[in-house]
Amino acid sequence: MALITTHFYSQVLGLTCTMEVILPEPDQGIGVGASVWDGKSDLPVLYLLHGMSDDHTIWLRRTSLDRYVAGRRLAVVMPAVHRSCYSDQALGYDYLTFLAQEVPEVASRFFRISRRREDTFAAGLSMGGYGAMKLGLTYPERYAAVASMSGVLDMWEHSKDRPYLQLIGDQAAEEKLRLENPEAYRNLVDFKLNFGSLDRFRGSDNDLLSLLERRVKSGCELPKLDISIGIQDYLYPTNVTFRHKLDELHVPYRYHEEPGVHEWAVWDRAVTRVLDWLPVEREIPTGNGGDREARRQREEEK
Repeated sequence: MALITTHFYSQVLGLTCTMEVILPEPDQGIGVGASVWDGKSDLPVLYLLHGMSDDHTIWLRRTSLDRYVAGRRLAVVMPAVHRSCYSDQALGYDYLTFLAQEVPEVASRFFRISRRREDTFAAGLSMGGYGAMKLGLTYPERYAAVASMSGVLDMWEHSKDRPYLQLIGDQAAEEKLRLENPEAYRNLVDFKLNFGSLDRFRGSDNDLLSLLERRVKSGCELPKLDISIGIQDYLYPTNVTFRHKLDELHVPYRYHEEPGVHEWAVWDRAVTRVLDWLPVEREIPTGNGGDREARRQREEEK
């Protein structure tokens, strides 16, 4: 697989941004399956999203993603969005617009990447799981499938474990929190920048349960949904409430849970399941023999 680090200027954000892009190659070397891509057609694409503490490189550093993708007719695009919660921020920048509109436009202009709905997928972990689900529910006409791995699927439920969010807007209380609990203060600032306040968040398009209900009532075609979570994950309750809402609204989805906390061992397994679930072609043979056989078959087809 070709790995390309792309720096580009974002008109939406007004700054230079970065994304990692994985593309298939005709011959991928020893021990890797041959690509099924002809090099001429536009590639299906997975927008793979990072968590709040991470960046565009994290999937490559914490998993064997490059190897997992090898042999598939698929591009993977991994943009950096910092701690934005993939949102058009209340007090900041339009990261959702950047991700949903500008990143696909830039990726398709630079590379042979499809813009068709049936070729477009999103997935992510933690904050990125929230972001992937938000993409799919905000723009269901653009995404064929979205997957959340340990995602924050009910931000309201999650806020119950963070009572300090009630302090937003009280400058004296915020300053006291900054001095006494810097980590909690950072989380408060993130929520304030991204969503404004709890009252402003509740029922908005950032509230996935509310957004889901509106989309179902509108009668639009939703993407295929995949949810996975570790049973001991602190975000497990937010996944349960989101599943209950899906069941209540009779929305089909695929679900997987397993023993595990909020950790890369869980996400390393989850991303392989997601890749296998996506409707893209895959070449099975690996190793020198498999590569030579695949090349021979391609030559015969020519």
